[in-house]
Parts: sequence; C-alpha cells; structure tokens
Amino acid sequence: MGLGAFHRAHQVWYTDTCSQAWGIAAFTGRRPVVAQRLSAQDGLYTLVERGPEGDSARIITSLVEAADGADMTRFGSLLASSQTAVVTLTVTEAGYHLTPDGSLDMHSPAIQADLAALRSDVAEPRTAPGRLVLGMRQRMRHGGGPLAVVPCDNLPDNGRHVAKALATLGDSVDQGLGRWIEQQVSCVSTSVDRITPSISDKEKVRLGAMHGWRDTAVVVTEPFHDWVLCGQFPAGRPPWEFAGARFVDDIGPFERRKLWLLNGAHSLLACAGPLLGHDTVAQAISDPHLRGLVQAFWGEASRHLPADAVNTTGYCGALIQRFSNERICHALDQIGRDSLTKLQVRVVPVAEAERAIGREAGACARVIACWIALWCRRMASPDAREAAIRAAMATPGDAVSALIDLVSPHLARDAAFTHQVRQVLALLPSVSGFRS
Repeated sequence: MGLGAFHRAHQVWYTDTCSQAWGIAAFTGRRPVVAQRLSAQDGLYTLVERGPEGDSARIITSLVEAADGADMTRFGSLLASSQTAVVTLTVTEAGYHLTPDGSLDMHSPAIQADLAALRSDVAEPRTAPGRLVLGMRQRMRHGGGPLAVVPCDNLPDNGRHVAKALATLGDSVDQGLGRWIEQQVSCVSTSVDRITPSISDKEKVRLGAMHGWRDTAVVVTEPFHDWVLCGQFPAGRPPWEFAGARFVDDIGPFERRKLWLLNGAHSLLACAGPLLGHDTVAQAISDPHLRGLVQAFWGEASRHLPADAVNTTGYCGALIQRFSNERICHALDQIGRDSLTKLQVRVVPVAEAERAIGREAGACARVIACWIALWCRRMASPDAREAAIRAAMATPGDAVSALIDLVSPHLARDAAFTHQVRQVLALLPSVSGFRS
C-alpha cells in the first residue's frame, strides 16, 4: 500500500536485490497516475542511486502489478489469496488517523466515513486503516490464513500502533473480524531509512534518456539504505537479510536513533532552513548556524540513546555526509509537510526527556520556535492538521502558548521551556536565534 518513490527505492529494491521468487503488487494512495505510468511499462522502472561523485542505475523487476489504490475489488481479491504473505505500508504518520496517545481516532470524519462504508459492505473505504480492514475481511471470509503487515514509516512503535488501529476498526465493523485480526495478523515494527527526494517529470524523462530508454517512473535515491524489522511473518517473507535488512528482538533503540537523529534533524532543517532562505537539506546543512543547531539537537537526543548498541557518533557522522550530498535535491518543503505530527514524534520526546533530567533542551526549543515562526509568517508547508494550528494561532492574547500546547501539552506547562521558545521568537529573523 503506497506506490511512491520511497516504496520503490526501499521495499521493492530490497525484494528485487534479494530474490526473484517474490513479486509485489502495489497500490497507489490518493491518485492513480503512478500506477498508470508503471502499468504502461509492465511495472519496470529505473532506480538511480545518486552518490556525491556520480550516478548508477538499474532496472527494477520485482514490481509485478501496479494498481489504483481505489480499486478495492482487486485489492480485496489479493488480500483474500493465501499466496499473499506480506502487506507493506508507506503512508505518512497523519495517514493512520491516530490520536496523540496512538489510538485510532474514531472521531475523525475520514474514519467515520470508512466505518460507514465497511458496515454497508458496498461502499469503498479511503483511508489506509479502512482499506486494510476491508482486505482483512475478505481474507477472513475466504480462508486466506495469517499474514504479516509491515508499516514502513516514521511512526514510533509502528507495528503495535497499526495492530491496535486495525483491531479497533475491525471490531467496530464486526466483533468477529476484530478477533480474527488480533489472532491472524502479525504487525511487524520497523525502522526504515533511505533518503528519496521527489523529482520532476522533466527530470524523469531526462534520466531515462541518459540510460537509453523512455521511463516516466524513474526513482532517484541515495546509495545508503537501512531496514530493521522486529516481528513474525506467519506466511513467510522474502529473504531481505540478503540485501542487508536486519531482524532484531528489540527495535526500540534503532527506531529512536533514526526518528530522532535523522528525521528529527530533517524536521529541524525544514523548520529553520526556510527562515534563512534555504530550500534544500544540502543548502541548510552547509549553513554553519544550522549545522551547529543540528549538532546541538543531536547532543540532546544522544543522551537518551544506548550509544553502545546503535553507535550514535558514527551514525551522526554519516548523516552529515548524507545531508551534504548536493546531488540529492531533498526539498525542505517536502520534509516540512504535516510538520505538527512529525514534531510530536521526532522532537518532543527528546525535549521531554531532557527536561525530565533537568536540562534546558535549548535546541528543541529553537526547533519549535522556528515552526511557530513559519506559521506566523505564512511560510509553512501544508499540514493535515492545519485547522487545529490556525485555531491555536487565533487564540486571544497568547497564541504562542496555544501553539506550544498543540505540539506538547506537557511542554506547554513547563515555564522554563516556553520562556526559551519566546526568547528565540524575539530574536528572529536574527541568525543569533539559531546558535547553540
């Protein structure tokens, strides 16, 4: 589920690299365009690995079917088949429709609409949880047996959250379906890592022509790749470990390392970079003030990671090199979308952990201040929770407190932390506001 560039640079690449015995049928999220392009190419596409010194390209063959995500008839038939062993998900954190405590938001209009659709047994759900539950119902009815669901996203403890969401929605449709999901569906927790920027259609055509073929679905990614998984695969799986994936008993340290150090730094740059006129990660990390802020944030985050298990020093050093790759045009606007939810899982846990041991969490405060400044200056990227953000901004008297409360009620009650946020806002746009 999800046919975007990251899925094709990550899960499809791993499958293509490790085995020719497994194929992937992939469904788009909102629009069918990518599926239409790939179907016209028999599912084949070029994967370009863009390193600092040059490109390397190969044709990926493991994508055997590309379908419109709205085609619930085909989706349901595939989920019903016992030959389907694994479902991977590449959706944004907001796409799960979870509450701040990680439960499925049953008051969400989208979830309510899907619930009505599932109960009618006729209409077609539109959210990722709704579509998955429809597929699970088909599998239960046709005796398809157990399978694994593998969320590939930046949501902490994603396997547990997805399992809970599916069981909740399934139980709301039919208690027997909820029980079946709990007993038959294994939700695997993962940490995924491969920087994959979006590229224009013009760039796709140019890259395809460079390698001697016409390709409207080219994917550009960095050479680096990482995949850590924790959970069971009751119906089998591709041997992804042959392509470098790691299967562990405790994913927590790896998950937090990636979420805080890579994704947290990305969100930091997406919040602070535009205020200094930067458009890409490479531009932003070359700014000494922003690099200093990133390193200060890493210092705060690293105190709460087991350095002996995840090698934070080496990981951060590699991140500087990856971020500095000017040939990967990773737009800050792309990273900054749905920033409220992202900050809550990438920056807030670090800030709260620092404050719990009596430290200032100054770098975290600067990130949140920059996020507020983007919204106040109408520079922010689109956000699925924009209505809530604008409501907070309209709070009479103290919009800053309301915005901090939206990010983290706990931090909003911390007078010392909120004072730091206000101090940074008072300094902007002076670059001194970014100094660690």
